[in-house]
Amino acid sequence: MTAVDISTTTLREAVALEERPSRPSAVSTSLTFGWRALLKIKHVPEQLFDVLVSPVVFTLMFTYLFGGALAGSTTAYIQFLLPGILVQTIIIVTVYTGYTLNSDITKGVFDRFRSLPVWRPAPIVGALLGDQVRYTIASVMCIGLGLVIGFRPDGGVLGVVAGVALLLVFAFALSWIFTILGLLLRTPNAVMGVSMMVLMPLTFASNIFVDPSTMPSGLQAFVDVNPVTHLVTAVRGLMGGVVDAGDIVTVLVSAVVMTAVFAPITMYLYRNRH
Repeated sequence: MTAVDISTTTLREAVALEERPSRPSAVSTSLTFGWRALLKIKHVPEQLFDVLVSPVVFTLMFTYLFGGALAGSTTAYIQFLLPGILVQTIIIVTVYTGYTLNSDITKGVFDRFRSLPVWRPAPIVGALLGDQVRYTIASVMCIGLGLVIGFRPDGGVLGVVAGVALLLVFAFALSWIFTILGLLLRTPNAVMGVSMMVLMPLTFASNIFVDPSTMPSGLQAFVDVNPVTHLVTAVRGLMGGVVDAGDIVTVLVSAVVMTAVFAPITMYLYRNRH
């Protein structure tokens, strides 16, 4: 028997299973696709550029450009700004969920995923779970830099961890909006452009940078109903040791509503995409 015959026989024995393998669970499949998202970062480390550089740029720029004018000193302003700039950084990073999804679609990768005998939402849920690692890295970068330049959270370690956890929950829910854009738009650049148009009013017309009490009444009305405002207030309260249960509940309810509304839309578009 030749080496080729032996290899062929071995291969046939390996694939000739007596029982059909059990179908992987939804959890294991989602975690596998989450791991795929992390492996993409390993092989293309440039994908971490936004989560490593954006927190540094935003924190330093706003602290030292506006800190003295708005709060009298950069030390005083960083106490107010850091939780807000953390929220802005993570929310902006969520845009890349739709961007990477659209990139996979244009390359034909998701057509292969849809043909696999796995839980249908797994590729998207897994990608969102993998993005949580990116958000965590960005949070660590932003908080670490804040501590270096004078941020001192009165809520201690537990307050900081709770604030970041609340932010990650909101970011997961918000990401469903950008998955919809990733499925609807034709190119990754279009996803990026439209996403930023959605995010700019939400982030800048909020309490991230200044107290809304100085704003015109019409703008204040928008700021008051802006979910980002409630998120910033909740994170700021947790890190400052002044917990407002109402804001925390509002953020959690907003996250549940966004997931309940936009996740089914995402899956409908995903199933019916041609």
